[in-house]
Amino acid sequence: MFKTSLKMNKILILIVTLTTISCNLKSSNENQKNENLSNIKSEKSIKAKHIKPFKKELPTIGLLMYHGVLQGEVVATSDVFAKLDKDGNQLFNVITIAETEEPIVTEEGMKFVPDNTFENCPELTALFVPSAYDIHTQVNNEKIIQFIRQRNHEAKYIVSNCAGAQLIGKSRIADGHKIVTWIGGGEQLQKDYPKLKVQNDSLVSFVEDGKFSSSNGNLASYISALKLLEKMTSQKHRKFVESYLYLDRLQNWKN
Repeated sequence: MFKTSLKMNKILILIVTLTTISCNLKSSNENQKNENLSNIKSEKSIKAKHIKPFKKELPTIGLLMYHGVLQGEVVATSDVFAKLDKDGNQLFNVITIAETEEPIVTEEGMKFVPDNTFENCPELTALFVPSAYDIHTQVNNEKIIQFIRQRNHEAKYIVSNCAGAQLIGKSRIADGHKIVTWIGGGEQLQKDYPKLKVQNDSLVSFVEDGKFSSSNGNLASYISALKLLEKMTSQKHRKFVESYLYLDRLQNWKN
């Protein structure tokens, strides 16, 4: 009798122990699950905070991209046009466009995911055409050239930076207009496209002629972006954006 009772007590203790462990594990799992859900919500809220909605009533700035693109020339335009005004208002839709939805690998090795493809790109107010060290691969890409030609019909402004001028030349949309390219590239550009009015790239950093404007590229891409920003908004807003960029520090940098 005593042995049976002792045995029953051991069984009860074992059951209680297992139940306690099970409850603790369940509680721990629930806490971990809640913590994971909290982290997911937090990440989503942070992401949502930085996504700017596409607003049909706003002008749309299109940034053309392709493999091997110089990423600074994409970033410069985005850096300028994506800034909110002093009252926190969004002034532009800034979108990236590529031939496919696949991530674009820049010359510097970063991967940029396009917002739109050539097929689903919305109507553009301005199209920025950047450069690449191997620009002739893109010059021979008929889909890119056709996209530039098509968008020229709707866009109020077409901007090229650096050797992006080669793509403008191949598309023939700026024949008879002034254009500048990378420092040292003007002679070849004029030879390839005689109908362009190629400017002296050793003296000219930026040129505007009608709806077309162009720059030497790299950091000069900020010039073309800021010039158009002022034209589309005001000098006051341009100065506001320049203050955000600490442009005065760069201009005054001597050492």
